[in-house]
Amino acid sequence: MTDEQKRTTAPDERLSYEQARAELASVVERLETGGTSLEESLALWERGERLAEICQRWLDGARDRIDAARRAREGGTPA
Repeated sequence: MTDEQKRTTAPDERLSYEQARAELASVVERLETGGTSLEESLALWERGERLAEICQRWLDGARDRIDAARRAREGGTPA
């Protein structure tokens, strides 16, 4: 995620990969523990889905950077 994207996106989009992953782990733990109402469980599930999307975007961006660096190294194309 670029600095420009961080400045122009919703607060959730500003989470680092590590922050989103830690919160996602907490959400999963709460869901696995149980004891929440159906409404709260649904809200936690939706939050977890959102956090998983954020993590996946970070991972996809990292993969793109790695692929670009490999292409640059192998073919002389700028990364």
